[in-house]
Amino acid sequence: MASTIRQSAGRVAALASSSSASSTRASSTLANAKTTARVPPQLLSLAQLSPQQIADVLSLSTHFKQVHRQYSPKHALGDATTSPAVGKHEGGHLFPQSLRDRSIALIFSKRSTRTRVSSETAVAALGGHNLFLGSSDIQLGVNESLYDTSKIVSSMCDGIIARVNGHDEVELLAKTADVPVINALSDRYHPMQILADLQTMTEDAVLSTKTGAAASTAMGPVGALQGLKVAWVGDSNNILADMLVSYPRLGIDLAVAAPKGYERDEIVWGEMEDGLRSTSTPWRKGSVSWTTDPKEALKDADVVVTDTWISMGEESSKEQRLRDFAGFQVTEALAKAGGAKPDWRFMHCLPRKANEVDDEVFYGPRSIVFPEGENRRWTTQALADMIFGRWKL
Repeated sequence: MASTIRQSAGRVAALASSSSASSTRASSTLANAKTTARVPPQLLSLAQLSPQQIADVLSLSTHFKQVHRQYSPKHALGDATTSPAVGKHEGGHLFPQSLRDRSIALIFSKRSTRTRVSSETAVAALGGHNLFLGSSDIQLGVNESLYDTSKIVSSMCDGIIARVNGHDEVELLAKTADVPVINALSDRYHPMQILADLQTMTEDAVLSTKTGAAASTAMGPVGALQGLKVAWVGDSNNILADMLVSYPRLGIDLAVAAPKGYERDEIVWGEMEDGLRSTSTPWRKGSVSWTTDPKEALKDADVVVTDTWISMGEESSKEQRLRDFAGFQVTEALAKAGGAKPDWRFMHCLPRKANEVDDEVFYGPRSIVFPEGENRRWTTQALADMIFGRWKL
């Protein structure tokens, strides 16, 4: 019995020694990892991306969409030559499984249709797991600070898609999280929407073949948008902000019409000017104009864009805003009076109210709002693959 006890004690000691050595090696490995940790990529606005980086995102999103069109049963039903079973990636998947075994947290302070659906489908298509955290699901803002939430969520997840109120909130997330963060909307910027808008314009047969549009091989499809004029008729909001910091650098002219009192965001304007100064391009940079007269902005417009006049959280000022935006409804008559080009196109990020654009335009042949909405999926998938899957932009 004593011999057995001694043998058992010896085995325990050996195991303890082995465990201690393993623990020491693990601690050393962790320490080394901390000293060589990579800085996670973030996307808070398109001001952070060069024209070439924007083009790279759009090239990938266009590729993803084309693959889906070719092999998805929704589009290839009944065509034996394009069987949905044909997948070039591991396990027969249509798309690279760059998010396999990874969890992405969707922190949403505001409700959404397009942003939530596009984010969840994109992450799932890349093999990832979505964790939706709405305002009623977690302690954020009730019993826990944003800083604490960021540290805990990023310690358990591999990426964060955040739809927040103030832009300072997503900035804090990006600063404190140990994983990549994508801004899915803040009160200042909405980069995911403008990427979808750009892809939609490149796909439109009229816009992508405009005479005088100098397509660039290096810039891919987005190069064909150089020289187009986009007219914004509406509020000076987060959608417009990401247009301002991206369109001029891509060679797109932007004409803004906003009511008196709805002035530009000086921080955004400064970032736009900084970007134009620091970006060197072989093409002519786009111009930016600002007016309170919609007809003035619509002159020679290729694309007309508007958005909600009353964003979430602004409901208390609804009646005043409706008065302020009188005369800003996008109609055929307004576009004709302003001198928009005969083949102008219309875009809206949705959801839409009839006082912003009438049914004739919204549901008519000029409208590309529904392809625009679908492209939220493909641009989100491209961002997720690059930022969460490969830690690059």
